Amino acid sequence: MKHCGVVLRVLVLLVCVSSIHNGLAMEEEGLCSSSAYDYGDALGKAILFFEGQRSGKLPSRQKVKWRGDSALSDGHTEKVNLIGGYYDAGDNVKFGWPMAFSVSLLSWAAIEYKKEISSANQLHHLRTAIRWGTDLILRAHSSPTTLYTQVGDGNSDHQCWERPEDMDTPRTLYKITSESPGTEAAAEAAAALSAASIVFKRVNSNYSTRLLNQSQSLFEFADKYRKSYSDSCPFYCSYSGYQDELLWAAAWLHRASREKKYLSYVLSNQGWSQAVSEFSWDNKFVGAQTLLAKEFYGGKKNLTKFKSDAESFICAVMPRSSSVQIRTTPGGLLYIRDSSNLQYVLSSSTVLFIYTKTLISSHVNGVQCGSVHFSASQIKKFAKSQVDYILGNNPMNMSYMVGFGSKYPKQLHHRGSSIPSIKVHPAEVDCNEGFSKYYSSSEPNPNTHVGAIVGGPDLNDHFNDVRSDYSHAEPATYINAAFVGSVAALLAESKEECLQLPQINKPANMAS
Repeated sequence: MKHCGVVLRVLVLLVCVSSIHNGLAMEEEGLCSSSAYDYGDALGKAILFFEGQRSGKLPSRQKVKWRGDSALSDGHTEKVNLIGGYYDAGDNVKFGWPMAFSVSLLSWAAIEYKKEISSANQLHHLRTAIRWGTDLILRAHSSPTTLYTQVGDGNSDHQCWERPEDMDTPRTLYKITSESPGTEAAAEAAAALSAASIVFKRVNSNYSTRLLNQSQSLFEFADKYRKSYSDSCPFYCSYSGYQDELLWAAAWLHRASREKKYLSYVLSNQGWSQAVSEFSWDNKFVGAQTLLAKEFYGGKKNLTKFKSDAESFICAVMPRSSSVQIRTTPGGLLYIRDSSNLQYVLSSSTVLFIYTKTLISSHVNGVQCGSVHFSASQIKKFAKSQVDYILGNNPMNMSYMVGFGSKYPKQLHHRGSSIPSIKVHPAEVDCNEGFSKYYSSSEPNPNTHVGAIVGGPDLNDHFNDVRSDYSHAEPATYINAAFVGSVAALLAESKEECLQLPQINKPANMAS
């Protein structure tokens, strides 16, 4: 398209605009799939969310002004610096395992969509968000066989409703060692650091090398001392075992280092690979399969098992597939679980977008699901529908991203957002006051946590904007991290396939 002559480009533009105004769907090729949404704005807000989740000493360039410094002595009881990183969700605990997965997803987005994210002037901000996480992972890996995996006691934290700046609950430390291993946590940390090493390779080679070296050390630790991780239960329990994390980490290490031993590792353990219908902080199988399918299409035909399993995932989530396993709501949203469903929706769409990118670059016409064939553009169209649903194209006519559009969740289940900023209300708000005065309030949160994506609606597309409904109203780092990759893919499509068409009927608060 972009190599056509000027006359053809003008004709295509006129046809596209005409199609948009007439509501015509150009399904198969997605030539000018119109959208009412400013994906660049959504991307920027999704990345900005991570500033609101920061723990530690905030930089002078911090844009989320309602937050302040917090947890400045994390790790001191064991003489290790665990300051920094991210609060997991609406609480004040730093859970290392899902945080590392968030970093992996952010890094994957930065790698796959570097050009598009840069064109939206967000690449620097994304790298900053990644590094805020990787810096803590590096410090948490305090010896070859030690990784600190959690800061803060989940039970005591969840019995308290305090701003991070006022936090006085125990900052209990949890770690895995050779005597008390936790393979999932160590392997995910390895995956996060190896993926991030690719992100920083051209901009900070010394840091990239450090990330890769520590990743290799963590992988050796994870693989040598195999035992399922349980320290974060009941909040984050491993249901899928550790084999998925080992494959995921090895796939990233192969991509980052190009060392043959990691490819040999996944080949010798390909029997672990399973056809699944979920991609999450717990289950990484399809993430590894998607990475290795790219290698398959690049010529490594002995990776057929991973390619086949990845395509089974696509068949499991695509509506009208003869082997579909995941239902959709009446409004068309994938529905995997009731609690925090949007995390699964967005991680699925991330895989769909990246896999179709691989198909297109390999000149493969799609995926066969029994008697039904899905072209790459059909798979992308479905993934796009999931993002658009979240941004407002849904029966509730609301955005599930805070601060995006004219209607969005106002009672976010989030401690820091729901209590007045320490800069406005410097007096301490203790546990009980937090619950009685702010958690139970029917008023909107005083601090708008821009970019936060909530757990989402129920099976019937209904969303009750009530702070106490944590299953649907709580944000989390891994929800936003998955959104970044998904919306970046749409930014690419809008630029490359729609010739940067003007957007029609934008919500009122979006940039024109």
